[in-house]
Amino acid sequence: MCGRFALLARADLLREFLNLVNLEEPPARYNIAPTQPILVVVAGDRQAPGSNLPERKALLVRWGFMPGWVKDPQDFPLLINARAETAIGKASFRAAMRHRRILVPASGFFEWRRPADKGAKAQAYFIRPRKGEIVAFAGLMETWSSADGSEVDTGAILTTAANADIARIHDRMPVVIRPEDFSRWLDCRTQEPREVEDLMRPIEEGFFEAIPVSDKVGKVSNMGPDILEPVEEIAEPETKKGADAPPKAGQKPDQLSLF
Repeated sequence: MCGRFALLARADLLREFLNLVNLEEPPARYNIAPTQPILVVVAGDRQAPGSNLPERKALLVRWGFMPGWVKDPQDFPLLINARAETAIGKASFRAAMRHRRILVPASGFFEWRRPADKGAKAQAYFIRPRKGEIVAFAGLMETWSSADGSEVDTGAILTTAANADIARIHDRMPVVIRPEDFSRWLDCRTQEPREVEDLMRPIEEGFFEAIPVSDKVGKVSNMGPDILEPVEEIAEPETKKGADAPPKAGQKPDQLSLF
């Protein structure tokens, strides 16, 4: 799963990488957590001025997908990730896979290596691309409407089986969309879900590097650059318990919800 990530890139780099037309300078965010707003990219309605590439737009959505048919969000689990292997057919994600595919820009994501020994400590890692400052994860978006008519845009990150580099840490990783595939992934008008299924696969080995970091990332109140400082990797992990442990899929973190 992907339960924490960072976005540190400047607006000019994001605009160039994603061909955005409406992005102002975003703040550096070192510890983005579920239920917080995240920056996502959607397809625009026309070709970008002065370019042969389609226009794309940036917007903020709540990280925590909510299907439109949900009546009470308090009775529905927090869906921060969607499994690529089942998203096409799963009721929660079927409509979004067909109509609302998005990109989620990131500088990297955090993952934990959890030991088999319950008495050992977990090791946190910041997993970032070896080349370049930005990576784009595949995502899905849905607008949830409450009974009073208010609306909230929500999103989830698609995950797939980990490649060999990441498998020693965790068995899942975010789906990475290459720049040459951005247009095909975002094109929900002519590209059916089955036609982009080939993009939802593990990125090749060597794309990411894993930097061991401290367990500060487990607390949403830790939002400074110090959480990216490398630490000595734990050779014999110990169990991580208590408030510092990262949130599990379906578990709400200790922070305010938009609902």
